[in-house]
Amino acid sequence: MAGNFRRGASSESSFTEKNKRIIILGIILVIMFIVYVYRLFSMQVIQGEQYRKKSQTISSQVNIIPAQRGEIFDRNAGMPMVINTDSFAVEVTPGEIPAGYYDTVATRLAQYLGISKFDIDRKIPLKFRKSYTSITIKSNVPFSSISNIAENRTDLPGVSWVSKPIRNYVETGSLSHIIGYVGDITQEEMNVMYNQGYTQNSIIGKTGIEKQYDSLLQGIPGSESRTVDVRGRIISDAPVVTPPQMGKNLVLTIDTRIQTLAEKTLGKRVGAVVVLKPATGEVLAMVSYPFFDPNLFNTDNASSEYLKLANSPDKPLLNRAVNASYPPGSTFKIIMSTAVLQEKAFPPTKKIECNGKIVYGGRIFHCHLHEPGHGWLDLKNGLAQSCDIYFWTIGRDYLGIDKISSYSHEFGLGESTKIDLPSQSSGFIPTAKWKERRYHEKWLGGDTMSASIGQGYILSTPLQIADMMAMVCNSGTIYKPHLLKEVRDPVTNDVIQEIKPEVLFKSNIEADVWKTVQEDLRYTITDGTPAYPMHNKTVQSAGKTGTSEVAQYKTSWHSWMVAYAPYDAPVEDQVVVATLVEACNPWEWWAPYATNIIIQGIFAKQTYEEATNALGFHALLKNGNRQE
Repeated sequence: MAGNFRRGASSESSFTEKNKRIIILGIILVIMFIVYVYRLFSMQVIQGEQYRKKSQTISSQVNIIPAQRGEIFDRNAGMPMVINTDSFAVEVTPGEIPAGYYDTVATRLAQYLGISKFDIDRKIPLKFRKSYTSITIKSNVPFSSISNIAENRTDLPGVSWVSKPIRNYVETGSLSHIIGYVGDITQEEMNVMYNQGYTQNSIIGKTGIEKQYDSLLQGIPGSESRTVDVRGRIISDAPVVTPPQMGKNLVLTIDTRIQTLAEKTLGKRVGAVVVLKPATGEVLAMVSYPFFDPNLFNTDNASSEYLKLANSPDKPLLNRAVNASYPPGSTFKIIMSTAVLQEKAFPPTKKIECNGKIVYGGRIFHCHLHEPGHGWLDLKNGLAQSCDIYFWTIGRDYLGIDKISSYSHEFGLGESTKIDLPSQSSGFIPTAKWKERRYHEKWLGGDTMSASIGQGYILSTPLQIADMMAMVCNSGTIYKPHLLKEVRDPVTNDVIQEIKPEVLFKSNIEADVWKTVQEDLRYTITDGTPAYPMHNKTVQSAGKTGTSEVAQYKTSWHSWMVAYAPYDAPVEDQVVVATLVEACNPWEWWAPYATNIIIQGIFAKQTYEEATNALGFHALLKNGNRQE
């Protein structure tokens, strides 16, 4: 029993020892918890204001590193038409200028930048002269000025510079309307585009391809982040840099050789030329004269340069190929011929007599520029001789304005071409109801006569006339005209996106009608009004001339020509050329000559001078074609 008693006492002692340890551990944990809670309470409540003030004195300063815009190439993707050129922006951090030295630094900097001290004072008013935030003083600073500043940097505390690439338009001239130009984002633009990643310092496309595909060309800006105090003074040594990503490169459908050919052929005539691949809708050339130099908008005088161009009576900022509408004149007779054949409204072999004039509604209508009259004409010869009396008669007596309007829309007139440019005109096709609503007047037979020859209220753009002929080439299909061919990666040059042909308008007109129209347009070239200016031994073409009266020019007319070639080739190998010379130019009937020169240059791979000589038009270089 004594042994059992001793074992029980030992067990009880061991149990007591364990309890003590547990109690001690619990006490320690409670003390630690109390200390932790007190410390947390102290930091958040007792010392909270102190830490809040300290956190407010340290922040992150982020400087944006601008991304280079993507480059723009012609269809051969060789040399770029638009590149980025290194330029610099000079900045001043006022807080880094020692007290009392601001005026000295500002005066010296103004001398190096070629500006007045007042310009610097205006950008750094008194309230900002202790700030550590960098302020841009001047952009587009040449390297020579940066070198001078760098050599004298000890005398220019607070002055620094950053690289800021600018747009360099290598190819200018008539490409200005296609490519467009860039500029600083305005407040109005910012209000619209604020949720698309743009900032107050963004450079954006203003017109042309630069604007249409700005989101592709923009790229992604980088950043340089440093830790600074509340006054903007740098605390950390090593910045955190996120490099910018260059924008996508664009390959256009434009062929610079053909563009130059068309530009020289139009010469210094107010007007436009469109060269189109009818099988795809690709625009090979688009010329509008007068044009402008987009590099003017890279200077400090960009605003004044814009105002000069905008206020010029010649309207050089207007892309006449897509944004200006004109009466199509006799080119409209292509639509009239197609409508007559499809509707079977009048037998194509039946003849109408033209004696030079027709009396209707108490008025005398004269056949344009042919007082003696054309005699008896069928449809083919009416088109070839561009006889107004023939088309007045079938339009007024056999088709009517409703059918004329319907077929016009089927050919794309009065409709948007949906070309990839920021703006375009849809032209206009009238109806009887429109005139009643607009003028509160009844539609008259005389109105139908005017519409039948592409006059009166009818308006169209040179691109729409090119599309009209493309429908003839394609026997009833117009593909959406486009200027973008490919989107490419700026680093690997891999094709990211390729633009495929897209049907814009599809007609149900019968195949044999298209065949007849094609044959009649070929006959127009060989035996009609443009037989001499369109004579070509290299390639066969088909087409139609046009002259349209303009009220303010009593003795002149717009000169039109639209043609396609080769006539006897598959549509995949054909091109359409539409040329307009405005009535404000001295009359010389240049459009058919110009169209033939362009066709000759394209298929014989000749320059303007070579093509002109090959066609025997070299005398026109001295007389008619004002290249000086």
